[in-house]
Amino acid sequence: MAAGYLEILRARHAARLLVGTLVGRLPNATAAIAIVLFVRAEGGSYSLSGALAAVYGVANAVGQPVLGRLVDLYGQPRVQLPAALGSALAMTVFAVGGTGTPALAYAAVAAAGLFTPPLEGGLRALWPSVLRGEGQVHTAYAMDAVAQEVMFTVGPLLVTVCVALWSAEAALFVLNGLGVLGALSVVLSPPSRAWRSAPREAHWLGALRSPGLLVLLGAFLFVGIALGSITVAAVPYADEHGGDAVYGWLMAALGLGALAGGAVYGARQWGGEPGRRLRVLVGLLAVCYLPLLLMPGAVGMVLLTVVAGVFLAPAIACAFVLVDRHAPRGTVTEAFSWLVTTFTVGSSVGTGLTGPVVEAGGALWGFAVPSVAGGVSLLVLLATGRVVAVPAGGAVVAASSENDPNRAVEPRFSSGDRA
Repeated sequence: MAAGYLEILRARHAARLLVGTLVGRLPNATAAIAIVLFVRAEGGSYSLSGALAAVYGVANAVGQPVLGRLVDLYGQPRVQLPAALGSALAMTVFAVGGTGTPALAYAAVAAAGLFTPPLEGGLRALWPSVLRGEGQVHTAYAMDAVAQEVMFTVGPLLVTVCVALWSAEAALFVLNGLGVLGALSVVLSPPSRAWRSAPREAHWLGALRSPGLLVLLGAFLFVGIALGSITVAAVPYADEHGGDAVYGWLMAALGLGALAGGAVYGARQWGGEPGRRLRVLVGLLAVCYLPLLLMPGAVGMVLLTVVAGVFLAPAIACAFVLVDRHAPRGTVTEAFSWLVTTFTVGSSVGTGLTGPVVEAGGALWGFAVPSVAGGVSLLVLLATGRVVAVPAGGAVVAASSENDPNRAVEPRFSSGDRA
């Protein structure tokens, strides 16, 4: 299983790009918990901490596709590094200024979220210029999804360690300092410096003019809703079955399931049309949410939560393949950033929607939301199957950095290649 991943990591620059991107994204992955802990340490209320975290999230959702478009237009170093520095500076202002002046605190976290560099989309744009062939790129997408699960597990632990050893303020400094170092490692690498987006047609919609991409965004909005709803529905369940420790195990189990599923999915090459495969994966994702309604004891529920997460990373990895194929020429970074943004917005909607549902019907109704949302996502994909299907001959193979070491471009693989 690990052979395919090791082969990718042995490729020149691959390990540096993956590690640099993950470290560079630590501030974003840990922002919510870091903000909440800092506000509480300052004596602020839960309402204030939640509002500040929400402002960061909204600003981040707005900034990702905008910065992604700028990367496509001007290259990675000229956008990613200034954005990382701007985000870190804004979070430093928040850490130093505290919550004594609410307007300043809100402005600082908004700026930090807005200027978060689109390293995730940037990495996926770089993979085709670093790896050999479509098969390796697809494996890299799966490895990327697995690595994210590791980051979202390790990141919060790193925050709590920093807070325990030093302070919540120090945690903000450390995490954002690491974020700048990670971004610096990526943008100084030869692939990032050499990468250029393919020439693009001037259009105000950018990547959003692709019908296939719009379908994927609509489907993954509901996948995000499903994931966000579980984080809320698990709270009243945990309150009745052991408290915070059980809640922590449930969230870890969800990530463990996604990590295992992504590792298995990426360990082999998959034949057939990726749009059809995505429909199968999303359908399985929705079906695996259903057993959560059984709500057994804590041990059984943890196992069911592992199962609920198994098909998440494979579905995301398959979506990456389709996003790359449907992104209009010259918009690949922006397109990947839109998928990240839509998934994040969906998760936020899911948490907001499930709160009233849980208050009305308890944990049982809350756990019904992910299955419904997953089912809607599947219906979107089924109703638009022809739109998502890769058009015959609709993509061409562009020159890669292997042929010209001084220039990495945005490849497009032929629809006849193995997916």
